[in-house]
Amino acid sequence: MLDAASWAGRLGGDTFLAQTYHRSYAHIPSTADTANLFSWDDLNRIIATQRLEPPRLRLSVDGVMVPLHRYAIPTTNRRAVTWSRIQPADLHAQLKDGASLVLDAVEKIHPAVGLAAEGLERFLGTSVQANVYASWTKREGFGLHWDDHDVVVVHLHGRKRWRLYGATREAPTFRDVESPERPEGAPVADIVLAPGDVLYLPRGWWHAVTADQGTESLHLTFGMVPHTGADLMLWLVDQLRSSLALRKDIPRFGSLMEQTDFIDALRREVVDELADAQLVQRWAESTDTTDLGHAIPSLPYVDGLPARPEVTVKLTAPRGRVTANRKHGTVTFSAAGTAWDFAESAAPALGALLTNRPTTLGELAASAGLEVKDVAELVSALIEGHAVAVVGAAL
Repeated sequence: MLDAASWAGRLGGDTFLAQTYHRSYAHIPSTADTANLFSWDDLNRIIATQRLEPPRLRLSVDGVMVPLHRYAIPTTNRRAVTWSRIQPADLHAQLKDGASLVLDAVEKIHPAVGLAAEGLERFLGTSVQANVYASWTKREGFGLHWDDHDVVVVHLHGRKRWRLYGATREAPTFRDVESPERPEGAPVADIVLAPGDVLYLPRGWWHAVTADQGTESLHLTFGMVPHTGADLMLWLVDQLRSSLALRKDIPRFGSLMEQTDFIDALRREVVDELADAQLVQRWAESTDTTDLGHAIPSLPYVDGLPARPEVTVKLTAPRGRVTANRKHGTVTFSAAGTAWDFAESAAPALGALLTNRPTTLGELAASAGLEVKDVAELVSALIEGHAVAVVGAAL
């Protein structure tokens, strides 16, 4: 399973974060078997059983999307609900002719990929989406292009060639004032990925990808949402909303002196905050504890958890914090945008939840020396706050 620790080990841990992340590409040759992460059988089952409309499922060739009618037909059931039904023979024909297949957000419908995405989220501290890419020919599905987010590629089957050209504009964004220029000259790296290989690319790096090695190719791309200086400033504005200077009306029709005084007051508030050496750490803690994560229901327990030690639960927020309040003999558990105060004795159980691994009520109770009924009440409160869910009902 690719949890946070596994990702750290595969990518290089603190060395990766300090020297490579956001800076340069990294090719990590196969160090583990990824065959069980996602397979051709998984892809076939998803296409056959899910109603996947473009762009969730799409075909692309030479940078252009293949029209849906070339491989699917509209189907309407007796309740007048219409969707596109994939025609396997037509799909095969398009893929044989050079189209690449893309399935977006596969972490939402495939448990193993979902767990891998959660692990990467915990390691990198950002939201992650996983897409599947499959190709059969040397024709490029997307041509030479760049992404507005960092990616981690996990190659699953066959071989695929990646030509990397670096960035022509530093830190380009989705909403940018200008577009990066196309690169010129030879690639800075020409890599063939094999099963189990991992490739990291920072956002903005131009790349061209082709299955020109004589085999069909299947890989997962984990895309990480970037956090930029603009995001930090937006967060900072929210922190300053209690300030009178930010609440005041803009003196649009005031004198030049009134307008100058207004701007000076704003500047002082912002400059004081930017002078805080702990500002990034404050932002990171806020981001970690307010990320809503992947809330899921805890059926059939709609009225709180029973005191049954075999019920299994798991944190659904990607990150959280436990803070000790020794003066009051309490601990604060913060996750998914809510903070709860519990008795200090609950700290071991809360810490176990923060590992993000499934654990039973009995195990949580034993870790803290508490009664199962007390742990059931604690976890029920976290379920109500969308931070924890039942993943093993034990019925």
